[in-house]
Amino acid sequence: MAREQRVEPEVEQLWQVFHDRVNVTSEQLRTWLMTQGSGEEAFGPGPDLNLPEPGRQILAVKRKRKVDLTPGDIDVMRETVDGIEELLEARPDGGLSDEGWRRSLLDLGHDPMLDH
Repeated sequence: MAREQRVEPEVEQLWQVFHDRVNVTSEQLRTWLMTQGSGEEAFGPGPDLNLPEPGRQILAVKRKRKVDLTPGDIDVMRETVDGIEELLEARPDGGLSDEGWRRSLLDLGHDPMLDH
């Protein structure tokens, strides 16, 4: 008989909020991070191509199942949600036309253009 794997209710809720806030697909995030990390030494030998942090960690969490999360993954999810919410609360006067603000959100996997 297979052992049922359970996830703590707090982690279950965090998982949902994380996936709500990180509103781009894994492929979109990876593509964005590759453009952000491009440069002379950007494309290393590994499968993550030396993608910038914290995006690489966010991408790794998005590729996992809930039951496979580590304590480090849970920390990444909390930090990501907090970072996105802080940026959204500090929306600049220029809003979507503020490229720096939008890029900061995209680095965390949130595209504010998808909210509209």
